[in-house]
Amino acid sequence: MKIAVHGLGRMGMQIARKLAESGEHTVIAHNRSHEPIEQAVSYGAQPAYTPDDVVKAFDGEQAVVWVMLPAEITEAMIRQWTELLPKGSIIINGANYDYRQEPVLNDMVKAAGMEYIDVGVSGGVWGYQNGFPLMCGADNKMAFTALEPALKTLSLPGGMYDYFGTSGAGHYVKMVHNAIEYGMMQSLGEGFRMLHDGPFKDVNLAAAADLWQHHSVITSWLTELSRDAFRENPELDGISGYVAESGEARWTLEAAKDMGIDLPAIQAAFDVRVASQKGETNFATKVVAAQRNKFGGHNLNGEGAA
Repeated sequence: MKIAVHGLGRMGMQIARKLAESGEHTVIAHNRSHEPIEQAVSYGAQPAYTPDDVVKAFDGEQAVVWVMLPAEITEAMIRQWTELLPKGSIIINGANYDYRQEPVLNDMVKAAGMEYIDVGVSGGVWGYQNGFPLMCGADNKMAFTALEPALKTLSLPGGMYDYFGTSGAGHYVKMVHNAIEYGMMQSLGEGFRMLHDGPFKDVNLAAAADLWQHHSVITSWLTELSRDAFRENPELDGISGYVAESGEARWTLEAAKDMGIDLPAIQAAFDVRVASQKGETNFATKVVAAQRNKFGGHNLNGEGAA
């Protein structure tokens, strides 16, 4: 299929690259700055330096634009696309986005005679290699079906995609996923702190993590990434322990409060991140920062969100 990717950051570039290199799709690469466009072209994408270039590239075919931008500018950019693209186009929002704001975008896109799909994207910087887990929502399931060829490519070899319901459902599932992630990361961080600061000196944290990866109950990708971090930097030297938060756990906690659902583990993990940003750091928050770097490429001292 022919698809435009708007936003060639860490995740957007991987999506454009995986689609273009498959040889099964025509990818139109668009970004505010031109350097990432040139990089995408090296992977086989077609350049589009302006929004008008994107529209022209479809040459009368159904336009499909995947917007992969920070949440704070997503609404403005999608509004711009509704003013430029022809009726019948499909707009995909792949940002980490608050599902409660989805009706605004969905109504805007529908009013323009277009279809809107929300896609929660996981897999971090390893998605290109391992395949992305993709959580999708759309009022019109036929729009999801039209996007399936791209979703199939993006999920290869070990990812997966699925349709979870009407508009906002994809981002809702992704939001909960990220909130769970906070709790799991914090639990591992605290466990490794117990080993590091406990009564038995010089416990090899990489060895403990490696052993746990051999079919223990806590075998997981996060344990694997922790092991790799300890192998490279046993004391996590140079990591401040500042841990950023993307908004996803905050949104989950707000939604849970509205629904009368208690989430004590996720709340505690979120509170630790907020406290770390005020200087309350320790070995556990260093572990969490190292994990974020490993799966998402985020700055070891707190920049970036996830």
